[in-house]
Amino acid sequence: MTAPLRIGIAGLGTVGAGVVRILQTHRDLVAARAGRPIEIVAVSARDRGRDRGVPLDAYAWEADPVALARRPDLDVFVELMGGHEGAAKDAIEAALTQGRDVVTANKALLAHHGQAFARTAEASGRVLRFEAAVAGGIPVIKALTEGLAGNQMTRVMGVMNGTCNYILTRMESAGLPYSEVFEEARALGYLEADPRLDVDGIDAGHKLSLLAAIAFGTQVAFDAVELEGIGSVTIEDIRHAADMGFRIKLLGVAQMTGRGLEQRMQPCLVPATSPLGQLQGGTNMVVLEGDAVGQVVLRGPGAGAGPTASAVLSDLVDIARGNRLPTFGQPAATLRQARPAKAAVPAPYYLRLQLVDKPGALAKVARVLGDSGISIDRMRQYGHEDATAPVLIVTHKTTRAALDEAMAAFPETGVLAGDPVALRIEQV
Repeated sequence: MTAPLRIGIAGLGTVGAGVVRILQTHRDLVAARAGRPIEIVAVSARDRGRDRGVPLDAYAWEADPVALARRPDLDVFVELMGGHEGAAKDAIEAALTQGRDVVTANKALLAHHGQAFARTAEASGRVLRFEAAVAGGIPVIKALTEGLAGNQMTRVMGVMNGTCNYILTRMESAGLPYSEVFEEARALGYLEADPRLDVDGIDAGHKLSLLAAIAFGTQVAFDAVELEGIGSVTIEDIRHAADMGFRIKLLGVAQMTGRGLEQRMQPCLVPATSPLGQLQGGTNMVVLEGDAVGQVVLRGPGAGAGPTASAVLSDLVDIARGNRLPTFGQPAATLRQARPAKAAVPAPYYLRLQLVDKPGALAKVARVLGDSGISIDRMRQYGHEDATAPVLIVTHKTTRAALDEAMAAFPETGVLAGDPVALRIEQV
């Protein structure tokens, strides 16, 4: 057996401790599969005295992650601290310039700096791996860069934030409002320190931008992702969607069109009987579509110590085996800068309108939709609430531009009580 692969781990939170645990528990198994031992040389974290549930006394301690990255006795620097600036960015830059390979779970950092890091790594013959950064334990990066490498990818789609999926499915199963389930998720520790990263779609948008770069051979373009969170989704929307055979999911979609690269992360209705519609709790699902393979569906845990640490180990084993791939599946110098495109592929939409209860209100709404070239497929009116009545409309296929035109004209009718809600219905 050849010399061990020597690693340093910066960040000993849930994932970092999980990596240590796997390497301690499955040392011989990992060595047999990697063809050589994988040994932890040194670690770094903010609080040396904290009990992390795994013994650390056999490893050298570095208070500064940059100093850890520069240690001459490392082959691989493993960054599990998080954050797209500061210590994580500085440490990865130091590791690459010192000739170390890098494994990270940091989707935010790669979404903002992935192209620059990929160029640096590849210029010095190093590898930068990030299986753990997207969809936790699901091997979606490996699927795209290796298993589906012979395909022209046509669409990448999925539920990529387990917290949002938990909130939406919990609202449906328990009949609870968004605000109550949000606080429940916070108490359970499901939300990020800044909850907006989850519920505003930012975390999932980071992941989508990385998958799009690999799938379509483009530079990472997180700033071009259309982001819409789940805060406007009500328990009434979830009930109404269920009545019509749909479920609401925070869905990411990326596809290359004649206008450019479309990337959007937004709440959508999906058929309740579809794989995405049946996805419950904190589970993630990624759907990959290619011209040769058709549709591939990957489902699994999107976060947590075990699943994410498992993904980190998959990258370490690849490096130990000598598998050295470009960061985004092809050389960074060949990744083109895609023209961003807004969603223009027609789709049906779900509209929820709170109308003033007076004669002619529905006719005025229908006239606005018709003037924008939008036809109505289905319409339902539910019980009155004071002097207003909730009305649900499912349109025939239309463009978002046409819908935005109608939404802008609705206030002029004088029959709306509150802001309308529009959700795309995605066929999957």
